[in-house]
Amino acid sequence: MQYTNLGSSGISVSRLCFGTMSFGTVADRETSAHLFRRCRDAGIQFFDCANVYGKGRSEEILGDLIHGCRDELIITSKVAGAMGEGINDRGLSRRNIVRSVEASLKRLKTDRIDVYFFHQFDSATPMEQSLRAMDDLVRQGKILYPAISNWPAWQTVRALAACEREGWAKPVCVQPMYNLIKRQAEAEILPMAAVENLGVVPYNPMGAGVLTGKYAGGEVPGKSRLAEHDNYRKRYGDTENFTIAGRFVAHAKERGVHPAALAVAWVGHHPAVTAPIIGARSLDQLEQSLGATDIPMTDAWWDEIAALSYPSPVATDRTEER
Repeated sequence: MQYTNLGSSGISVSRLCFGTMSFGTVADRETSAHLFRRCRDAGIQFFDCANVYGKGRSEEILGDLIHGCRDELIITSKVAGAMGEGINDRGLSRRNIVRSVEASLKRLKTDRIDVYFFHQFDSATPMEQSLRAMDDLVRQGKILYPAISNWPAWQTVRALAACEREGWAKPVCVQPMYNLIKRQAEAEILPMAAVENLGVVPYNPMGAGVLTGKYAGGEVPGKSRLAEHDNYRKRYGDTENFTIAGRFVAHAKERGVHPAALAVAWVGHHPAVTAPIIGARSLDQLEQSLGATDIPMTDAWWDEIAALSYPSPVATDRTEER
């Protein structure tokens, strides 16, 4: 396993991050323990979580698993998603951030969260209130580094500017969706992260499994993300995505590599990316993703794969003179 800096944080993380959304949901405690141990054996010390994963169950299981090796690991969690039926049990208000971090610390059985993400943008709360709440948590030692997930680049830059102006702890990392099908991050988020020295930890590198070929011909298996979750079906269910996946799987077969491993390696090779987030509901799925570390991705090969899909829209309307 290779390691690299997480933006300007000063900490090193494994070039693969394991996402624990499966813990306590599609993977029971025993399977979760097997997945965790295999990740550790592979050299992964970067684990991504969120309070909404399994409504706290993922954090609880991860908290049990990190006992005895907590100081060796970089652990993340997130705040914003609904954790209850109350009207204030969501969002990025100071109230919800403070209550949520305390609950996450308890479930994770730790005294601090290394990287704490705003899970989504909250248009109902002034950004400065949320950033100040994060800064207070940093000063209290309950979180070490703020971070941002699912924000547009322009909002992220606004947040960085506010922190610079007020002397608050700056976000050190962003977590966008990024894969061969969904390449919107290439337009502004990835260039912005590179310029601002932000870590980038993309999720869905396999396009919710579409890029593995499991939906060949557009057929959706019963036990799959596209079958079980409306959001994934809306995100990846277009016929054109299956067409791209078909070209990609054929390319992987020609190269003699597993498409899951190749999809992760392609995302990880982008110069702005720190560590793709891999997930799994079984050891077999995990082994497929871990195969990314054995793929000698090059710039030329990356370009060849990129040509199998469509580039993201550019960030300007003046391209004829470029």
